[in-house]
Amino acid sequence: MDSETEQETEAGHGASEAPLEEGTASDIAADAIAGEDAALHALADEHHAEAHGPLEQFEIKPLIDINVGGIDLSFTNSALWMAIAVGVVSLLFIAATRTQRLVPNRLQSLAEMLYGVVASMVRDNVGHEGRRYFPFIFTLFLFVLFGNLLGLIPYSFTYTSHIAVTFAMAIFIFIGVTIIGIARHGVHFGRLFFPEGAPLWTAVILIPIELVSYLSRPISLSVRLFANMTVGHVLLKVIAGFVIGLGAFAVVPGVIPFAALVAITLLELLVAVIQAYVFAILACIYLHDAIHLH
Repeated sequence: MDSETEQETEAGHGASEAPLEEGTASDIAADAIAGEDAALHALADEHHAEAHGPLEQFEIKPLIDINVGGIDLSFTNSALWMAIAVGVVSLLFIAATRTQRLVPNRLQSLAEMLYGVVASMVRDNVGHEGRRYFPFIFTLFLFVLFGNLLGLIPYSFTYTSHIAVTFAMAIFIFIGVTIIGIARHGVHFGRLFFPEGAPLWTAVILIPIELVSYLSRPISLSVRLFANMTVGHVLLKVIAGFVIGLGAFAVVPGVIPFAALVAITLLELLVAVIQAYVFAILACIYLHDAIHLH
């Protein structure tokens, strides 16, 4: 009897341990699956945050893939907005000059104002000899201006926020101005680096300083425009995130960053115009130096 009782007890223990082991294994598997899901969700959230971060707006994306001889010549969103800027400027001046009225309408007044601003800029900073370079300065000013302004439109692209674009314009101005100076003055162009009337013994100090200053012109010209546009757009993106985040909890907390967003947007409009003006006026100053040698 005792042996039969012991066998039944052992059988009962074995039966109770088997479901226990099965339950433990299933719990471990469930925990592992839950951990994998949590990791995947964390990666997805991180990717989502990066995709909608303040720097995502500066990403260059190919729209039409073009490859010629192993060289990537794809048509990108940057090229698209450059073409849009050129198209908007062209349409503006075609429409403004189509019917030249004695009393101009608003569109004609805008075109005449832009023309007058750049004409005055060239006349005051380059002089009478700068008239032949007016078309280039005018085109440069409008290209930068409308690139800055169109970049403030939501979901657009600001090509002037890329150092590659601003440096390409700056180096083109630098090389063109240098060629003009050498063509006009020949070897006397070197006087630009040593002002006339300065004591000869100061040449050791002045020439290196003037040379470094001259060679740094394309860097300072390009970085100034690039930095101002980039910082302004990042700030707008960050403040807009606060508007959405705080507005989801209550209306009142979201009003404060929204007011700041409106104020910064107005400031960015002003900065967009000023930076285009500064870029063009510095090109005029460099042109003046090449023509008149200080």
